[in-house]
Amino acid sequence: MNYSLHPLGDRAILIEFGKEIDEETYNSVRKISNILESEQPEWLIEVVPAYTTLTLFYSPEYVYRAFQESRLPYEVITSELKRLLDRLQPSIKNEQRRVEIPICYGGEYGPDLVYVAKYNYLTEQEVIEIHSSGDYLIYMLGFAPGFPYIGGMSKEISAPRRKSPRQNIPPGTVGIAGEQTGIYPIETPGGWQLIGRTPLKLFNPTDSSPTLLQAGDRVQFKPISHEEYVSLEGERQC
Repeated sequence: MNYSLHPLGDRAILIEFGKEIDEETYNSVRKISNILESEQPEWLIEVVPAYTTLTLFYSPEYVYRAFQESRLPYEVITSELKRLLDRLQPSIKNEQRRVEIPICYGGEYGPDLVYVAKYNYLTEQEVIEIHSSGDYLIYMLGFAPGFPYIGGMSKEISAPRRKSPRQNIPPGTVGIAGEQTGIYPIETPGGWQLIGRTPLKLFNPTDSSPTLLQAGDRVQFKPISHEEYVSLEGERQC
């Protein structure tokens, strides 16, 4: 496994696994993230996975007390990490959830579906079929609580961000920006091209696990009708 370690301030370490965004690199990110989250070393505060990197926030105070060495906390933690990374077996596989997301495409739920279709010289139905036939991977959450950055979308339906962001995008709205797709979990401004909406609630701060989706999940989109959307939204609110 190829990686490099970099200091990030005096309380964090950045592990870089590569420069290219691909599943092989991301699998390395998830392997280490899963191991650290399961082992929970006492010096570790938080693990933040991204496309090609993993950021570890640690406690310098704990390192000083526990290790009682003259080395800086960063040097102690890098030694610990190298031992962990060097013994990691390449054959270890990441467990992945598969989550189906129902989407009502177009109309009031996806006002930019027409633009995405025209931009790519496709019909609206072709955009829907291409978008809903992909096998997607959530690389990370960010921007807003529970917002998934989803890779694996076909270049056939890629589209640039809007020149002027919208001020209020409803929760559950599905968008496209470049070769990525994502879902707005809460009402927020945003500049992605909006193509549909899901009735599922992606973020609930009162739940023990507040985000429906997690980095590393596999996602499949399922087209539904307006009537199905209303029915599912009603079930969620009951």
